[in-house]
Amino acid sequence: MTESAALHDICDDTAVRPGSETTSHVRLALLALALGGFGIGTTEFVTMGLLPQIADGVSIDIPTAGHVVSAYALGVVVGAPALAALTARLPRKPVLVWLMVLFAVGNFASALAPSYGTLLVGRFVAGLPHGAFFGLGSVVAASLVPAHRRTWAVAMMLAGLTVANILGVPVATLLGQHLGWQWPYALVALIAVLTVLAVLAWVPSQPADAGAGVAAELRSLRRPQVWLALAIGTVGFGGMFATFSYITPTMTELAGFGERTVPAILVVYGVGMTTGAFLAGRVAQRGIMRGIVLSLLAIAVLLAAFGFLAQTKVTAVPAVFLLGLVPTILVPMLQTRLMDVAHEGQSLAAALNHSTLNIANALGAWLGGVVLAAGYGYEWPSRLGAGLAVLGVLVAGFSAWLGRRSPEEGDPATNALTDRGR
Repeated sequence: MTESAALHDICDDTAVRPGSETTSHVRLALLALALGGFGIGTTEFVTMGLLPQIADGVSIDIPTAGHVVSAYALGVVVGAPALAALTARLPRKPVLVWLMVLFAVGNFASALAPSYGTLLVGRFVAGLPHGAFFGLGSVVAASLVPAHRRTWAVAMMLAGLTVANILGVPVATLLGQHLGWQWPYALVALIAVLTVLAVLAWVPSQPADAGAGVAAELRSLRRPQVWLALAIGTVGFGGMFATFSYITPTMTELAGFGERTVPAILVVYGVGMTTGAFLAGRVAQRGIMRGIVLSLLAIAVLLAAFGFLAQTKVTAVPAVFLLGLVPTILVPMLQTRLMDVAHEGQSLAAALNHSTLNIANALGAWLGGVVLAAGYGYEWPSRLGAGLAVLGVLVAGFSAWLGRRSPEEGDPATNALTDRGR
């Protein structure tokens, strides 16, 4: 699937909110938001493939260069809640524009960084708008379509991030390998500028929510359901990241692939992610909480089997595809769930989802490293991940039970496992 084809599929004549925007306007608005996600997804993952070039370029070793990845993740964790809360009372469209401007500045600064210290600063700045853009963009996307299609719209907004793993990351990696590590960041900065222009042209103006503000956003954090939804993302995705963080040695050591084949395998993972994004809306139509629980169960089963499937080339590649597909189905549903249970704090809660995913990244990678350091083989991080996914099922089950006992704590239409039509 090409970038243009995948992003063009952000149209659905049945998904437009009647009486608001026309089909073509909704399509273009979602395309503008997805373009921003494409740039964010590219810059988030391209660094991992260019660590040797970055290390040589700023005169550091490869383990130290890994801190460049951490600097971006730290920017996401800090920026998502801070920017979402501080901009809650502002009209949504200008906020989206300025978030992309900040993203462009961070990537331009990264491309021009003359030293390791300045590169760290540039990556931190580039990470600041990541979660806030996805959080606010999800709110805007959901507002453009009927209620029962909100998860679909959020998935289409996030599709840009998944397409980045098919096209953006491989192209940017090749660019960095042949022209220098700075060029991928410059390319992403250009994508950010194009996103600014697309948002200005295609995203409809929307006022801030009545009564929104820092205090209102923070009040959402008093709700147990918000923290439970965030916990689901942390432990559920921690298992996936425990596996994916070591995907290269798993494919070379267990499956027997050569290192040159790994980029193609990662493209398979990206195709799986994109497929999952487009399936998320269909799964959500059977009920948000039901979809979350079923997705977590599927993740647990997949991770439990992954260590066995990864031991032969024939089964390893389909397993990598599923590793991209199944968890990605969960992301839009969690995003929608957070917007439902946060009530007046939708922007902050949706942004926090991306902070927790980065925490899950760090948690999963660390736990997987602990398993490997203990002397276990590369088939074991995924087995640990299966346990984390089961823990996520338990948290989701408790959330659903609590929602049935106290409907006022969340959205009554989405609390029950049997809920439909969201």
